[in-house]
Amino acid sequence: MKYITFDETRPLDIIFLGRVAIDFNPAYDEKVKEEFKPLKDVHYFEKFVGGSPANTAVGVTRHGLKAGFIGKVSDDQFGDYVIEYFDKKGIDTSHITRCTGGEKLGLTFTEMLSPSESSILMYRNAIADLQLSVDDIDEDYIKSAKSILISGTALAESPSREAAIKAVMLAKKTNTNVIFDIDYRAYNWKNEDEISIYYSMVAKEADVIMGSREEFDLTERLIRPGMDDLASAAYWQGCNAKICVIKHGMEGSTAYTIDGERFSIKPFPVQARKGFGGGDGYGSAFLYGLYQGWEIIDCLEFGSAEASMMVRANNCSDALPDTEEVRAFIKEEKEQYGEMIARV
Repeated sequence: MKYITFDETRPLDIIFLGRVAIDFNPAYDEKVKEEFKPLKDVHYFEKFVGGSPANTAVGVTRHGLKAGFIGKVSDDQFGDYVIEYFDKKGIDTSHITRCTGGEKLGLTFTEMLSPSESSILMYRNAIADLQLSVDDIDEDYIKSAKSILISGTALAESPSREAAIKAVMLAKKTNTNVIFDIDYRAYNWKNEDEISIYYSMVAKEADVIMGSREEFDLTERLIRPGMDDLASAAYWQGCNAKICVIKHGMEGSTAYTIDGERFSIKPFPVQARKGFGGGDGYGSAFLYGLYQGWEIIDCLEFGSAEASMMVRANNCSDALPDTEEVRAFIKEEKEQYGEMIARV
């Protein structure tokens, strides 16, 4: 069953709204291999574009979708780097604007202690991405796309939160699908009430909601705390959602659809390099499947496969695979572990 319809007359498949950052990961290539160790002991780093919506925008373009981006970057060489990188990847950058007050892109330094232990050190003072304003939101641009994806981090502070809410309002006005990637990051939020207020405002308007159980709990805190997955899906589908994807880490994830069905998937087994980055690959591949009109279980399998591919990679953007690479990975995993390895 097809739960989401897309206006094929629109030139862009999906517009992403949210943060772009610069990732510095311990170097791990043919020249330098920083093994698992505390961040203070790392000498060599590799630089990448980062930030969940930025990575997912790269990911869907790797699958052939046409993506655009609404965001704010610094007026310096790191801002140049992001825009040039997006241009090379084929992402429309016409609505990425420069900060005028000296704000800088976030810098993320990754600590990799073991395949299951990793963390980040984030610099986000006077941050560029949260300077996005209502003046940066263009109705004509939004209605040029089949969908808009709102990243929850964009709701953390003004003026970005008002810009994101305006984008949602214009999407509803122009019959543009709204995808909400809850994307909770503790930085910049002041308290949990604030999180619930703004997350729930967007979730109530979203056609697709994607997040972990923790993220759904934060969203629902002021509405109906303590719901389980079934109750959460039923609540948001009573608002507007057609699909709710709820993730439980290594236990897998389940998509709940508006017709009362549910579809579950488990992670594909891999030797991990880091404990993060899988969500961006998951989102990229899952959304690609939706755009192809696949069955939901096939969208989930593709998403789970790409997530596993990304946790074994040393970065969250350059390593994003194309469609054939994901298919080859699934084939290889099934040959090794069995046809139903990821399906519950």
